[in-house]
Amino acid sequence: MITPEEPTKVTTTKAPVDHVSGPRLSAKCAVESIGTFFLVFTVGAAVGSGSALAPLAIGGVLMVMVYAGGHISGGNYNPAVTLAVLVRRRTSLRDAALYWVVQFGAGLIAAAAVRWVIDPARATTPATLTLPAHKLVAVFLVELLFTFALCYVVLNVATSKHHPDNSYYGLAIGFTVVSGAFAVGAISGGAFNPSVTVGAAAMGLFAWPTLWVYLVAQGIAAIAAGATFRALNPDDE
Repeated sequence: MITPEEPTKVTTTKAPVDHVSGPRLSAKCAVESIGTFFLVFTVGAAVGSGSALAPLAIGGVLMVMVYAGGHISGGNYNPAVTLAVLVRRRTSLRDAALYWVVQFGAGLIAAAAVRWVIDPARATTPATLTLPAHKLVAVFLVELLFTFALCYVVLNVATSKHHPDNSYYGLAIGFTVVSGAFAVGAISGGAFNPSVTVGAAAMGLFAWPTLWVYLVAQGIAAIAAGATFRALNPDDE
């Protein structure tokens, strides 16, 4: 007796989404450089001119740049966020390294532009952006906390499979920075971003010998945020 063949079962596996690598990696790096440039430039120009609304300007430009380039590059504009995405396993080390190069490079170019347009070191800059020795622990703590908050928010609103195509991710990310800047700006200056930290030093807002406090805190926070996301979302790889 001839029996009909059983239909062939095809098993497909959804490949993990990698928001960095791909045929448009050059475009993604270009978007990261543009977004990071405007973020660092806004930080320097707003703070250097003594604007009381600097936190709103900084959070606002981050928000619009995330909306503008998030669909292309992921809208990191922050080496700490890229590190968190790497720990969260949504990018490769090679691609993360390329992002870091363009993010730091764009930050330094923005710092040079600010120094040409308005020299914050000679303008009336708030004392909040200095780092007294007795505040090292406080600065480390607040940079750790709000860099963690920023990375944690980015991972949850922009990379989680449970929030596909949401419309609020840019607003959430931007207002995390606004909240942090208003809350602890008087303590650390509210960097929460290694590109901003290095750019601020190049603009004369931070002292170079103190940068390790910021960079170590931001790096630890990024790793902790990535690890936390993975622990809370074990099925989201």
